[in-house]
Formats: sequence, C-alpha cells, structure tokens
Amino acid sequence: MVLDDLGSSLRGTLDKLRGKSRISEEDVDEIVKEIQRSLLQADVDVSLVMDLSDSIKERSLEEEPPGGTSARDHVLRIVYEELVGLVGDSTEIPLESQTIMLAGLQGSGKTTTAAKMAWWFSKKGLRPAVIQTDTFRPGAYDQAKQMADRAEVEFYGDPDADDPVQIARDGLEATADADVHIVDTAGRHALEDDLISEIEEIESVVEPDRSLLVLDAAIGQGAKDQARQFDDSIGIDGVAITKLDGTAKGGGALTAVDETGSTIAFLGSGETVQDIERFEPDSFISRLLGMGDLKQLTERVERAMEETQEGEDDWDPEDLMKGEFTLKDMRKQMKAMDNMGPLDQVMDMIPGMGGGLMDQLPDDAMDVTQDRMRNFEVIMDSMTEAELENPRSIGASQVRRIAKGSGQSEDAIRELLDQHKMMAQTMKQFQGMGDGDMQRMMKKMQQGGGGGGGGGFGGMF
Repeated sequence: MVLDDLGSSLRGTLDKLRGKSRISEEDVDEIVKEIQRSLLQADVDVSLVMDLSDSIKERSLEEEPPGGTSARDHVLRIVYEELVGLVGDSTEIPLESQTIMLAGLQGSGKTTTAAKMAWWFSKKGLRPAVIQTDTFRPGAYDQAKQMADRAEVEFYGDPDADDPVQIARDGLEATADADVHIVDTAGRHALEDDLISEIEEIESVVEPDRSLLVLDAAIGQGAKDQARQFDDSIGIDGVAITKLDGTAKGGGALTAVDETGSTIAFLGSGETVQDIERFEPDSFISRLLGMGDLKQLTERVERAMEETQEGEDDWDPEDLMKGEFTLKDMRKQMKAMDNMGPLDQVMDMIPGMGGGLMDQLPDDAMDVTQDRMRNFEVIMDSMTEAELENPRSIGASQVRRIAKGSGQSEDAIRELLDQHKMMAQTMKQFQGMGDGDMQRMMKKMQQGGGGGGGGGFGGMF
C-alpha cells in the first residue's frame, strides 16, 4: 500500500506510549521525527511534511485528551486526523451519466485504469463504455479491447485510424447509449508539446465532465511538474493512483494532488479489472494505521459472495451455519476468499489483523498462503464426491491415492484435512451463537480487538 512504511514505523513508535497517561515533549518529538523520515523517504514534498509535523506536535502538546483516553490513543487520533487532512477529500464521482477523460504519461496505467473504472461503474448499476484514442503506442488498441472484454463493458476503438480526435468523436457517437463514457488518451515518455496539444483537442471534442490524471504510485518528485502542466492544459479534477501492489513510495502522487488542488478518485492495484477501489480518506488512513476498514471489507465480502454464487444455484452461504461443513463448502469459501482480492489487502481491512500483526509476518507470508490455497484446490480436484462430502472417511490408503493423483505430498493432504477440521470446528461455534453473541463479537472487532489465528483461514497464516 502507498506510504506503507509510514504506517509500519508509526505503529511501532506509538506502541512505545502504551501505559502512559501523559505524553512528554520528547515522546512527541520522536513521533514527529518518524513521520518526517517516512514521508520524505516516500517522496512527499518537504513543505507538506513540515506543515503536517508542526501541526501534529502543536496539537499533541496543547490539546487535552478526553477523560479516560490514554496518551497513545490521544496521539493516534491526532495523527489520524492530520493524515486524513494531508491526503484530502475523495474526488466527487456521481453515479450518473457523465464523460471522464484520462490523462497521464506512457506507462502510468491509463488503459488498465479505464477498464477498471468501467468495471466499477458497471457494478454500481450503470452502463459504461471505454473509448480508446491512443494511436501512438503499438498494441494500445489490443490491450484496451482485451481489458474491456474482461470487464464485460462496451468498447470502441479503431486500430486503422490515425486521428485520435476523430476516434474520440466517432466513439462518443457509436456508444451513445452508454451512461458513462471513459476516454483513454495517448501517453508519451515525457510531457511533449504534441501530447499536450493532442489532449487539448480531444478535450474540446469530448467536453468531459471531469478529467482524471493517472499516476504510477512509484513516481517521485517529477509528479509535481507533470501535474502542473496537465492542470494548466486541461484542468485536473482528480487523480487515480495505480500499481499500489508493488513497492511504490506514493508520496509523489500525494504531492501532485496538492499541486493541482485536486483530490484522489481511485486506487488501483493488481492486474485484474476488479483490483480497484474508490479512494476514501478515512478508510485509507485507518488501514494505514492498523485500525482496519470494516466498510470496505463488507463491500468486498458481498461482492465475492455474489461472484462465488454465480453458476452455483445449489449453494447458499447461509447453509454454512447449518448442518455439516464439507470439503465442498471449504472449496467455495476459498473461492470467495480469492474473489475478495489479495489476502494482504483483505487482512489490512480487519481491525487488529492488519497493521502490527501484518508487520510481524514474513514478507512472503501472503504469497505462501495463496500458494497453499491453490494446492488445496488441486488436491480436492483429485478426490471423489464421497470424500468431498465426508472427509472424515479418508484413510491412509486414500491419502496415498489422492497424493499420487494430485502430484502433492501426503503431508499436504493431511494438512488440508487438518485445516478443514479446524474450519468445521469454527463453524460449529458460529452455529451456537445467538444474535447477542454475534453483536458482541463484531463490536470487539470494531474496537480493534480482532485477533488472528483460531479457525477459518486464521490457521493458514
């Protein structure tokens, strides 16, 4: 995640305040130094860093914490509020008919972002269309068409045309029935005059309701000049930050937002069209500080369940709370987890599971978990219907047969059976819960007490 190092270092520094009822100037200085170091390493503009750290120090020393609030929680609240102020509001993206134009340098991820945004609008009940106007980059048309097909949205482009302005004009006409038009423009390796002129011409034809600047999260201080020139030419209403699944610093993108006086619209990560989310400052900073994001988690769970149930008319997630939990149920749960996106992102959304806990895991822990889930699926594909329905019937000879058929070790088969047993025990606990018990559990999670381990997929980490 963008600025992830900041979140990690801040959590460690704030943990030193545990047990303290009052905070000293030395404590505040240490926290402020961590913030300055992390933000500067993330390529955030120096003036922004100094303004933020001065404000945090002043408020931490002058404001009285509410009664019963620890020093750590008091400073955490101040840091949270100031960081929310730094990243700004979310770009207004109404769920109505509109035209959005994307701008940015080559390699920033515009074409992928166009398809991802179209997919996002389609999930909100609107009919989007992607219009590809890039005649400069070889393969731009093919990539855009493939991405639009994956997103299952309308697409227009002309691989034989060489006038991007005319393509834009024809595209709007050809997709007139669409609710949302997303116009992808060409990029270059640098801010060349012909790129700016081309975008200005397309803008005059398209007349977008809003123009979004697409920025690679890895961009550094060069984002400042780039943002200023695009803003001077077409006006930037918001920024879409891409490639947040890598080791990107992200501070340059925040600097660009400040430079243009705009806001952040979308965050993109991963290669699939589903790897996008609307930027919400409160949720973003909550996850950064290890406080979770139950709203985003709920949305992902609901979407994953819908996608998992497609073509599975005989399966209802509520059935997991009744009767016997089989390997078939486990496989569907795993599919739903996969549909939720990268596991490290999902874990960040669970209060008490992201943040500090994630910092303690090895760097490849999530990759290992994803690999185990894939291996489990391969193993289950080598089982009979009877074994999937009644895993307790699987004996030593069956383990040997399944291992041979799946190409997995016998230990891996037994590991799957142990994992299933753990999950089945957890389901039985849920079955015995009344509404009051469930509410108390959710309240504990919202207060940040949701520990890991135990049943479900906890045992896989």
